[in-house]
Amino acid sequence: MTIVLNEPGVDGLTGAVDALRVWQDDRTPLQLHPGDLGWAWALGAQRLAAAVRTWSVDGRIIAVGYLDAPDVLRLTTAPDLRQDEALARQMLADLNDPERGVLPPGKVSLEIPNGALLREVLLEAGWNLDEPWTPLRRDLAEPVGDCGLRIEIAGPETAGVRTAVHRSAFASPTFTEEIWHVLAAGPLYADARCLIGYDDQDNAVAAATVWSAGPGKPGLLEPVGVHAHHRGRGHGTAISVAAAAALRELGASSALVSTPSANAAAVATYRAAGYEPSSERLDVSRAA
Repeated sequence: MTIVLNEPGVDGLTGAVDALRVWQDDRTPLQLHPGDLGWAWALGAQRLAAAVRTWSVDGRIIAVGYLDAPDVLRLTTAPDLRQDEALARQMLADLNDPERGVLPPGKVSLEIPNGALLREVLLEAGWNLDEPWTPLRRDLAEPVGDCGLRIEIAGPETAGVRTAVHRSAFASPTFTEEIWHVLAAGPLYADARCLIGYDDQDNAVAAATVWSAGPGKPGLLEPVGVHAHHRGRGHGTAISVAAAAALRELGASSALVSTPSANAAAVATYRAAGYEPSSERLDVSRAA
């Protein structure tokens, strides 16, 4: 088969997202999700498109990569081709050649699902195992109980509240009210909800954004945060429960989230909210 590497551009983002939707399944390991691209849409379609690459055969997209940072590529493949050697070898060549425009030269890190032959091929070629991550999943077959916070779905009038919680939670000034409006105007946000959690004093204490991949498919939490002034009171667990409830209302089969294994507090928070850890996933890195 002839495998073609593409930079899809803005017009091709829909095709990449549609492929990611199809590949989401509770029987497969956690992988790049449409919600990951939906969250990145906050930076604008042009910037997102510049960070996406696809691999195709006869017009069918069989792999999607998203450059989440200049040196971090998040990558997944069609589940039926995870063990395909021709695809793994072609992707290795594309990843190792900076002229092909997938990765820059120097040290880079790659996220790929467990069970992909590409991981073995990369390690054989001199790449190394890197940071471990813990994927967690909450089944949504049964109704989700009350989380203990008053939950509000953020809209244009409360975008400032939603973004203020995020900036405090992540000590980052970048997620402004203006950026939220770009996010909410993106086509993927139709299947998303931004949640704000309020305590009994009506303080906005936590927030989360959830992304559906369609009815009967796993949904994603991206991101989840607790206001810096309200930590240590169980609000992270509460907003994670609320996120699961919101995804169930959207028709999701399960709620997915992933966190660095070194962040033991986050793992404990999600477990307390009913999320069960899956097999640890290790990034793969190439030295400078």
